[in-house]
Amino acid sequence: MASDPKALAEEFDPRHLTQAFRDDPYPTYRALLEHAPVKRYEDGSYFLSRYADLVTVYRDTRRFSSDKKIEFKPKYGDSPLYTHHTTSLVFNDPPLHTRVRSIIVGALTPKAIAQMEPGLIRLVDDLADRIAEKGRADLIEDFAAAIPVEIIGNLLRVPHEDRGPLRGWSLAILGALEPVLTPEQQDLGNRSVSEFQDYLEGLIAERRRHTGDPSIDVLTRLLQGEGGEQLTPSELVQNCIFLLNAGHETTTNLIGNGLHILTQWPDERRRLIEDPALIRTAIEEFLRFESSNQLGNRITTEEVELAGEILPPRTPITLCIGAANRDPAQFPDPDRLDVSRSPNKHLAFAWGPHLCAGLSLARLEGRIAIGRFLERFPGYELAGEPVRGGRVRFRGFTSLPVDVSA
Repeated sequence: MASDPKALAEEFDPRHLTQAFRDDPYPTYRALLEHAPVKRYEDGSYFLSRYADLVTVYRDTRRFSSDKKIEFKPKYGDSPLYTHHTTSLVFNDPPLHTRVRSIIVGALTPKAIAQMEPGLIRLVDDLADRIAEKGRADLIEDFAAAIPVEIIGNLLRVPHEDRGPLRGWSLAILGALEPVLTPEQQDLGNRSVSEFQDYLEGLIAERRRHTGDPSIDVLTRLLQGEGGEQLTPSELVQNCIFLLNAGHETTTNLIGNGLHILTQWPDERRRLIEDPALIRTAIEEFLRFESSNQLGNRITTEEVELAGEILPPRTPITLCIGAANRDPAQFPDPDRLDVSRSPNKHLAFAWGPHLCAGLSLARLEGRIAIGRFLERFPGYELAGEPVRGGRVRFRGFTSLPVDVSA
């Protein structure tokens, strides 16, 4: 990879990524922000890295569409992955997006989320007890990944004995969103959608027979609909899959990334230990500094002028959230971690109509998990080489070994 920033920006192609970029994309993001913030490729697609440009796109759902039916057809063909990713909330426009989002938001009320906090605290403390007994842990397997699977399992009222496959299904389905796929990744993703769908159809049939409390049971809420609107059987199944995926990997990454970042910034870690009330702004800073979700996509519905460029209809656009969240035009000293940073209007949860429906729940999970872990193990240290997940769209770790005995 080129070391000169201008050459780095010129050579960057998301379809041909180096291991150096996967390990640390931020030098490339800095180069793009400075030298090619609106980068056009030979196929006519664009890669955007500036904060202001991403906000412009997020706000305008009419001219910048999230619908992926045309884009995903060549990639997935007629397959379970195609059905899922073109039916779920995140890859759709109004009216489907509006209808599904209103139902999900209706279930994730402040009251419902507040009711989850005692159970979340018990879960985090139980996981910490097990870690304390061993003195060492893999913060992903033993902690970060275990929390959102339980929370989403509780929201959908998935029996505990059925939760084993949930994480594997989620990783495989989201892994199929990478820019380039191997046949093995595609096969695993399709198989995971099919297996998850089969399981959910049984769970939905059971819930129809034994309705839950719609104020806390998201599946019952989805079944009942909102304001007279109901989901079709396919929309219902695919958006239950989406709920697990959206709530699982991004929150796992938030917790894992946050705890890793604190090992790299000891002064900020000390500030947070000395003043635990900073945990709220610290969570926002972790989300900005090492965004769980690094990339998004849109396609133009008509000719659009953006940042001085004329984009014709059906122009594919990649939104680089990870770069926008380090844009010096929006964030002073963006490559410095500041656990008290305010204001901090990052784009980790997107923006506008596509603002993440579960952001309050993700923030709660992050605050409880990282705050209580740091209180319990203030001297934790890395106990081996962390292993990145290898993805570019979702940034996190598959392994994060630590010693908590100090």
